[in-house]
Amino acid sequence: MEFQKLQKIIAEVLSIDDTDIVQEMSFIDDLGADSLELFQILMGVEKEFDISIDEETLKDVITVGDLLEIIC
Repeated sequence: MEFQKLQKIIAEVLSIDDTDIVQEMSFIDDLGADSLELFQILMGVEKEFDISIDEETLKDVITVGDLLEIIC
């Protein structure tokens, strides 16, 4: 359920089909996200899941799965 919500947030920001997004994908290399899009994704995640992600934690987020681990 959380993964599907995360897929929708990413798809909305990047204007792609949410079913194309898998956990192993890199935000930059595979999805082509730039820094503004990454920021928008993170803001969407914080709002949707009512969490706050600190800067230190963000350093370890490379893939969709990395972000999902923080959410769960």
